[in-house]
Amino acid sequence: MPEGDTVWQAARRLHDALAGKVLTRSDLRVPRFATADLTGRTVLDVTPRGKHLLTRVEGGLTLHSHLRMDGSWRVYAPGQRWNGGPAHQIRAVLGTADRTVVGYRLPVLELMRTSDEDRAVGHLGPDLLGPDWDPGLALANLLKDPARPLGEALLDQRNLAGIGNIFKSELCFLLGVTPWLPVGELPADRSVKLPELARKLLESNRERPVRNTTGRRGQDLFVYGRARRPCLRCRTPVRLADQGDGSRERPTYWCPTCQPGPAPARSSGGLPRTAR
Repeated sequence: MPEGDTVWQAARRLHDALAGKVLTRSDLRVPRFATADLTGRTVLDVTPRGKHLLTRVEGGLTLHSHLRMDGSWRVYAPGQRWNGGPAHQIRAVLGTADRTVVGYRLPVLELMRTSDEDRAVGHLGPDLLGPDWDPGLALANLLKDPARPLGEALLDQRNLAGIGNIFKSELCFLLGVTPWLPVGELPADRSVKLPELARKLLESNRERPVRNTTGRRGQDLFVYGRARRPCLRCRTPVRLADQGDGSRERPTYWCPTCQPGPAPARSSGGLPRTAR
């Protein structure tokens, strides 16, 4: 699933292509909104909210989308071939005089009144890349359930919005704890800096084509995707195990030396098919 930095980049591409321009084409290919026609309306802005995209159109309307695992928005110039997938995977087409944006495999696509946006994103915690960012509130949200494993708490978008599986693993490494540590047992000096460290990771990557958390060229991530490979700090082989809240298991990477603490009874150095 795309993380907050990736969604922020998608929103900027869509905003640059559409904002301030009149729609000359509108095609929403979902049954509920198939008859909706936005042509003739000006796009006001495209705003990211956590992992959600809000395309606001004059007349008080918002097109809400979420990419989840496979969704994407592509931007095309006139005459350019659409190459985001087969036609049957297209869920939305919005066009202006000089650009066309096409949404592929969008699992969430709904047209709503802008005044009702809270129905779609009101449950989210402070957005790490948004104007509502509040590190104190984010930390308070995380600590509401002190027994919950840190990795699960970080992925819960109701606590803070924008962290995905990659940043979860990297953030836990930088904090020096395992993702299975109960969030209430995180040492106070590290819990205080957690929210701003998370924000720094996403902010530093929102302009980058290749995500990097290490500051090293050619070694972009400390642990994510590095099962069996040596830790960049201590050379211990990085380990891999699934972590989830029961509804979804996600591959989680950590260094058992640099990140002491609780860990699953069974783990692996190999990569299951869900890990990439």
